[in-house]
Amino acid sequence: MLIKRPNDIVSSEITPESLYWNRRQFLRATGAALAVAFPLSRRERGPGGEDPGRRGWVGDDDKPNSYEDITHYNNYYEFGPDKRDPSEHSGGFRPRPWTVAVGGEVHKPKTFDIDEMLRRYPAEERIYRLRCVEAWSMVVPWNGFALSKLLGDVQPTSQAKYVAFTTVYRPTEMPGQNTDILPWPYVEGLRLDEAMHPLATLVTGLYGKPLPNQDGAPIRLVVPWKYGFKGIKAIVKIQLTRTQPPTTWSLAAPDEYGFYANVNPEVDHPRWSQKRERRLGEFLRRPTLMFNGYGDQVASLYAGMDLKVNY
Repeated sequence: MLIKRPNDIVSSEITPESLYWNRRQFLRATGAALAVAFPLSRRERGPGGEDPGRRGWVGDDDKPNSYEDITHYNNYYEFGPDKRDPSEHSGGFRPRPWTVAVGGEVHKPKTFDIDEMLRRYPAEERIYRLRCVEAWSMVVPWNGFALSKLLGDVQPTSQAKYVAFTTVYRPTEMPGQNTDILPWPYVEGLRLDEAMHPLATLVTGLYGKPLPNQDGAPIRLVVPWKYGFKGIKAIVKIQLTRTQPPTTWSLAAPDEYGFYANVNPEVDHPRWSQKRERRLGEFLRRPTLMFNGYGDQVASLYAGMDLKVNY
């Protein structure tokens, strides 16, 4: 995971998107040369020997999709079921003022103002693969912070086992919420150990810019080893619970969408195969990777579980 802190950069210094990938290729090549010359010491590596600065990074063939792709091809049913609906129908959505209430099984419940949250948890750049359950994918340079930082500050109790998330309910600004396509408001959940994993991220921007309305402004969840529908958007409430919380797609279609939603090419959707995926901008389909390619980091979370049953 490469890190930069957009709050410390004036707008005139932000790299234009057209130069973004050329710069990253240069940095990657330079970094590889430096790694050979100056390998990390044991003390500087993570507990498993990994380079902590590259958690969540993507492979050499994983070029980030364009800002246009990311902001104009999206599932966000609060604005409609078509991929273009979020960009076309979210202009009237107001991401300020905004608060996120964090409570439940915690010692220090708190309601965060979004701007206070941005100051308290400076954003890092986290480039992750995004795999949709519909078998398309993209690579996104998100800006955000580890969910574990926020959860650590509110201090989960010993009874906390899960983390439940709730989206804002504003049918006057979100036309999809005036339909019965899904039960509203949208809700999602993680096990606490999943939520505390360093790859689980609360996202507030992409490409060094504030998160657009159509991508979940002002704050959304990204869990890169899970299918994209776990990435709840426009979060207003985070509750720690003793029992497994309900999730929107499991409520809407329990035979198709399980609680865990881990990317698993060996478990087909009832209506299509999950073995391959279509990366936006590519003609041919590519093989889908177990845990979306993050197995080395997250597989231990599911040791002993039958991942074909707990899908």
